[in-house]
Amino acid sequence: MAPKKREGKNKKHILWYKETSYKDVPLVGGKNASLGEMIGVFSKKGINFPDGFALTASAYWHFVKENKIDEKLEKIFAKFNPRSIVSLQMAGVASRRLFFGAKFPDDLRMEILGVYRELLEKYGSHSTLAVRTSGVAEDAPDASFAGQFETFLNVSGEEGLLLAIKKCLASSFNDRAISYRHEKGISQVKFALSVGVQKMVRSDLASAGIIFTLDTETGFKDVVLINSIFGIGEMIVKGKVTPDEFYVFKPTLKKGYKAIIRKNLGRKFIKYVYRPGGGLEKFNVSSEEQLNFSLNDEEILTLARWACKIEEHYKRPQDIEWAKDGETGQLFIVQSRPETVHTRKKANIFEEYRIKTKKKPLLTGIAVGDKVGQGKVRVITDASRISEFRKGEVLVTKMTDPDWVSIFPLAAAIITDEGGATCHAAIVSRELGIPCIVGTRIATKVLRNGDELTIDCSSGRNGNIFSGKISYSLKRYDLSKVPKLKTKIMVNIGAPEIAFKTSFLPVDGVGLAREEFIIAEKIRVHPLALYHFKKLKIEAKKSRERENLIKKIEEITIEHQDKEEYFIKELAEGVGQIAAAFYPKEVIVRFSDFKTNEYRNLVGGELFEGEENNPMLGFRGAFRYLDSEFQPAFGMECKAIKRAREVFGLKNISVMVPFCRSVKEGERTLDLMRKFGLGKGEDGLRVYVMCEIPSNVILADKFLKIFDGMSIGSNDLTQLGLGLDRDNAKLVKSFDERDESIKEMIKEVIDLCNKRKKYCGICGQAPSDFPEFAEFLMKNKIQSMSLSPDVIIKTIIALAKKEKNR
Repeated sequence: MAPKKREGKNKKHILWYKETSYKDVPLVGGKNASLGEMIGVFSKKGINFPDGFALTASAYWHFVKENKIDEKLEKIFAKFNPRSIVSLQMAGVASRRLFFGAKFPDDLRMEILGVYRELLEKYGSHSTLAVRTSGVAEDAPDASFAGQFETFLNVSGEEGLLLAIKKCLASSFNDRAISYRHEKGISQVKFALSVGVQKMVRSDLASAGIIFTLDTETGFKDVVLINSIFGIGEMIVKGKVTPDEFYVFKPTLKKGYKAIIRKNLGRKFIKYVYRPGGGLEKFNVSSEEQLNFSLNDEEILTLARWACKIEEHYKRPQDIEWAKDGETGQLFIVQSRPETVHTRKKANIFEEYRIKTKKKPLLTGIAVGDKVGQGKVRVITDASRISEFRKGEVLVTKMTDPDWVSIFPLAAAIITDEGGATCHAAIVSRELGIPCIVGTRIATKVLRNGDELTIDCSSGRNGNIFSGKISYSLKRYDLSKVPKLKTKIMVNIGAPEIAFKTSFLPVDGVGLAREEFIIAEKIRVHPLALYHFKKLKIEAKKSRERENLIKKIEEITIEHQDKEEYFIKELAEGVGQIAAAFYPKEVIVRFSDFKTNEYRNLVGGELFEGEENNPMLGFRGAFRYLDSEFQPAFGMECKAIKRAREVFGLKNISVMVPFCRSVKEGERTLDLMRKFGLGKGEDGLRVYVMCEIPSNVILADKFLKIFDGMSIGSNDLTQLGLGLDRDNAKLVKSFDERDESIKEMIKEVIDLCNKRKKYCGICGQAPSDFPEFAEFLMKNKIQSMSLSPDVIIKTIIALAKKEKNR
């Protein structure tokens, strides 16, 4: 750590960053102290930081007392009514006027200009500055002050610097800052401000953004989340664009893998660039450039590694700002502060909001948090009209910035047209625990004042907005009190978006990860339509209907010239996100098990799928993979799994073959997998077979000779064992997995797997629906039960009682 220089000529109220460390929070606030700490620790370890200096809290008090501002503030806030927006606005205006009318004490002015000249000697007279604020509140360590004060960018010249500093000091009494301090119980008049002055990184010529060293929605700690845009990073916080989003998985990143488990292209149609003469201006991003990611893979991995090092140093999750210099190509960290939302939450408490409705949502967007909110709409498109807002309403607006903060504590929920997971609306809503959905695009055009809404953020990343009041439930569990069973309890999961949250449940891994949800919801296009896309495009010239299909596929896959790569990337990332959530526990991924009618529903599906009278018994499972026409699609699935295991490093992934009618089919499928780079046993890969056809039971011993174990699919086994069409409403009363014949088959398979020391689990619905069936499985010593997430805890508790009484 750099040596401290507390005394010396002209060094009363200013410290270079290298002279500070995290111990100096009372002097320079959290942001500045953290930057000084990092420069001292990491500058010689390959992490880049732009240099600068900080005006300390003593500089603030010197300015305030010399101008007798403190005495006047006492009088202003003696009359302040925090419940009145008008009173808030009046107090803010009066307070800021005091700062703008004040003068710098001569000694402070001389100090500032002297250090500024030294900074220019280091970087050159052409350099411009970022002038930022850093709050000093010793009695509120968990207050982030994110976005509460002003930042001034592309500042140049002595007078420009002095004016920017004065504006920063005045911003301590912005309406939003006053409201925030009141909410946090921080004194309005004893609060000080430090100002950081830092050399600007030319990110206007490249990109910038924010890093969190955990998942911002769930608190899952094994990922680094990077948001990135073109130009200067202020555009993210203002919510004017939706950033590119990258998730990097920490455990395998640290082992040397390129563990970028998710890459989502944002909507980056504008950016901030330098305005000649100072400040920033908006600049349109070309439609061609919008289709490019704002960081390449190596830059993503570099930032993720830096973020991990910073987090390890501070021993707690971090909220980091970064920038890329377009002149040099270098990456820089410009600040880091502790993440304050999830680190405050009680450990081991699992909250589960559940909303049940068959209604289709009016709108969807990006969910912030995991709660449900309800209220009447108040559309406000301009901050000058925030006094119209009433407590308990749902704020609907294009986007928010710090001027809107006074509304947040009053709102039942927030909805915005623009923004991503780290925009201003998302950050503040998350911190205050308010349901929020951002990036809806059209909320302000569709919703009307007085509309009653239910805002559902409980379904993972997808936020749903419903008309009317929808009933919902909330359950809280203390996971530290959930008993441990001898039988492994795993979970069934299909949607990658809920994987991180589901990972907090007391489970031993994933017994069934379904590819179908990823293909239907994320990919949406039939795999063969992607594989044969070039051929289809040529043929499209002969048919208007085919032209429309090509247009639709191009819209869905817009950022990918290589359509096969689109399928592999999206499937690998979906599977990877699930596997990362439960790492290093086993995650069993079932190859696609769509029926013909389900494949036809995908875009382009009618070109490659016939019509079957009973798709349940038709062209599905292993037989489909072996079909010469479908084999390329199965190859794409194998390549996606291979990428997740070998590139992302997720060796906890096992795979499962569904609906395998014969041993011969099983052998041929294993050979085909090997051809596509997924050899059973290679690099620890385990391959299981679904036990869901009577032939699987009758020939279980032979199936177990070629597979690593069996997972029982009780639904299909019951359908085929009892000769019932489970989709036939007239037969539904006779469809019962608890039938004696089905239980006998299951018992036989469990006994044989245990005897041969092969895996045996169940991923069918029966143990989730029927507690007595789960008890039957436990009694017969099944190795694992994979259940629906919503019944995990209650099933464990029920089985623990039975286990104790045995």
